[in-house]
Amino acid sequence: MAQAAPTQLAAQIRSQPDALEHMLIAGTVKAQVHAAAEALHRVRRIWVVGTGTSQHAAFLGAAMLQDAGRSAHAVSSMQFVKNAPIVNQADGVVVITHTGETSYALSARALAVLAGMQTITITREGLGMNDVIETVPKESSETYTVSYTTTLMALGMLASAMGADSLTPDALGLVPETVRDAIAASGTEEIPLPQRSVQLIGSGQGAITAREGALKIREAARMLAEGYDVEFFLHGSAVPIGGQDHIVALTHGDDDGLVRAVATAATSEGIGVSLVDEPASLPPLLAQIPMTVRLQLLAARFAAEREQNPDVVITGKWGDPGLWSIGAPAPY
Repeated sequence: MAQAAPTQLAAQIRSQPDALEHMLIAGTVKAQVHAAAEALHRVRRIWVVGTGTSQHAAFLGAAMLQDAGRSAHAVSSMQFVKNAPIVNQADGVVVITHTGETSYALSARALAVLAGMQTITITREGLGMNDVIETVPKESSETYTVSYTTTLMALGMLASAMGADSLTPDALGLVPETVRDAIAASGTEEIPLPQRSVQLIGSGQGAITAREGALKIREAARMLAEGYDVEFFLHGSAVPIGGQDHIVALTHGDDDGLVRAVATAATSEGIGVSLVDEPASLPPLLAQIPMTVRLQLLAARFAAEREQNPDVVITGKWGDPGLWSIGAPAPY
């Protein structure tokens, strides 16, 4: 097995326990979360908006706010800007942008502010925006990791402040140590690098983590990886999968056994399967944080085995500034 060369991705992954602890104890973050909770207490509905990895955070964040009894809905930044739901000044918006530079996320924020909606932005440190919850400095690797897990922590703290039943301060306080445990023993060490693709499947909130894990593998290792809700996978998406592929089945939250049943069927069809669980005693929403870290480590290992640089992801014409500026608020 190839030994991973030192990368910024590896450093960022290992920074997560301390970064998550900082989120919990930093006075500035606590004040920002309190202010955001006070503002959102007054709104009718909450729209949680993001792109890519941030959209995965938006889905989990909306579920966290639903746990607090709020009407919360996740939507992509582009959809919010170009095909906005029917909203008014009684609604609130939580915009998630790791870098503070994503065009449609900034447009969503500008649109919400101009419409007079209560707008909270979860983003990196140092941007100087109003009404923010700051997480960590801008990441040094383009395969984003710590900015994702600290965003989930910010959302968990926000939902907790708004009365979420399962996201108690005690439960939030357990997260950093569970992430340390995941880094010490990921449970993904024996997953083989497939010839063609890796397919990640999960149930409920685990399906969001499957999609996030697939995105990290695509970015870091530059290989085909796909993440699915297990029911969606069963209904046709599994058809072309064969012996050149490998399935990673996330079994946490598999209450009805569908993930395991699909894994068994795949094994019978000659497809390699690995089961990955999350042993931490956390509420299901918070368990997605250490589970995500396990998949980040898998992505980093695959990158090393494929001799890819996981720190530089967007290259060539994919990095054209004109391409990335489309959808930005004027003036850009």
